[in-house]
Amino acid sequence: MLASFDADELSGDAELARITRFAAKLCGTGASAVSLVDAERQVFIARTGVEETETPRSTSFCAHTMLGGEILEVLDATGDERFAHFSLVRGDKHLRYYAGVPLVSAEGAPLGALCVLDDTPHERPLDELQREGLWVLAEAVKRRLHAHRHANTASSQIAETTDNLQFVLDSMPDIAWSAGPDGDFRYFNARFTEITGETPPRTVEEWGKVIHPDDYVTTADKFREAVSSASVFEDEWRLRTADGSYRYVLSRAVPSSDEPRTTSWFGTLTDIDDSYRLSQEREMLAGELAHRIKNIFSVITGLVTLHARGDATLGIFAKTLTDNIRALSRAQEFALRIDTHSEDELQGLLNVLMAPYGIPGHSAVSVTGDDVQVGPKSATPLALIFHELATNSAKYGALSNAEGTVAVNVACDDQHVTIHWRETGGPDTRAPEGQGFGSRLVRMAVENQLGGTIVQDWKPEGLSITIEVPRERLSQ
Repeated sequence: MLASFDADELSGDAELARITRFAAKLCGTGASAVSLVDAERQVFIARTGVEETETPRSTSFCAHTMLGGEILEVLDATGDERFAHFSLVRGDKHLRYYAGVPLVSAEGAPLGALCVLDDTPHERPLDELQREGLWVLAEAVKRRLHAHRHANTASSQIAETTDNLQFVLDSMPDIAWSAGPDGDFRYFNARFTEITGETPPRTVEEWGKVIHPDDYVTTADKFREAVSSASVFEDEWRLRTADGSYRYVLSRAVPSSDEPRTTSWFGTLTDIDDSYRLSQEREMLAGELAHRIKNIFSVITGLVTLHARGDATLGIFAKTLTDNIRALSRAQEFALRIDTHSEDELQGLLNVLMAPYGIPGHSAVSVTGDDVQVGPKSATPLALIFHELATNSAKYGALSNAEGTVAVNVACDDQHVTIHWRETGGPDTRAPEGQGFGSRLVRMAVENQLGGTIVQDWKPEGLSITIEVPRERLSQ
């Protein structure tokens, strides 16, 4: 317990020195002290008129004081059998008078005493004012002792937390750093030097030694702009490593506030070189695959057209078949996310499929509502469904009329995706007497391949269709 108050650090404390000086004046003595007593000794951490810094516990008046609950006052130590044999009494110091107030910790442990001393006996004991004053001063001593211990404990905890945080930062695979409001870099974890072999930069300009020359100007300008606006910074560039090679990193920094003049910055560099190069390879393979598939579709379309040439009946069939093949080709491009089709959402696919049916200057087809992810497996049946619906509309429905429109609306919840197809502005419609190949194709794609349902409503003003499919199936 006593060790937690750190007597060595408290020795010479200015506040305690003022208390001891006032205690001596209050009681009219030539000396006073604040003592802390352990198993072997008593240490005077503050003293007035006392030369010794410590004495053995065996000859300590304060060791007796701290074990009691009241002021211990000895008017003449030579006549007190408890203390008459002490060296301080019998020796050159001639200690005669002593009065001490016990110092007890908040936990109830005895610590020492605030005492006043004199080398001449006192005829009269302390009066009430002096006794009350000593208690008040003793309370001030205890507050100072506990404040010091609390500060030491807090400092130790902060130091431990700082050490642990530093260990974590130095152990993480990323480079971590911090900077001030003007972009001056103040801290880097050990990974920076380990990876780059360089001393950490202090300015944006010094980053040039570890950033690829082709990337430096662009990313430095981006960072300066982020600093000026206190906005999140993110960029990818090549970091020069200790062996002279370059690796792609994701550089990210966030401001501590939205005030550019006072914000601090905290950033990381994450190695993404392997994933970046793998992504590049996959894009090349996807492009090559898409090119080959597109060529196959083109060859099939050419063969169908070639074999139907000169035969009117086959020509009609060939046109329908080649249109379906082109729709599948567009769906395939969408599923592989190549060329301009980088999105993978339902509205994006519908816009791709319906693009051939737009009329310049007239929004014949509109796609609205919620958006939902479309997986590669579901892209093909969706292409067949909406190509067939659009083809029939162009032949017999709203799209066969220059003023006709088709509105496609998507609504989704956690379980299902509902697609509404509504035609307006075309000729009067009525339900067909039988089910043709196209209708069977659409129903088969909806029910068998997507696990959904389709309802057709042949209204006079135009066909209305509701398709509902499980959201999970659509994302596959």
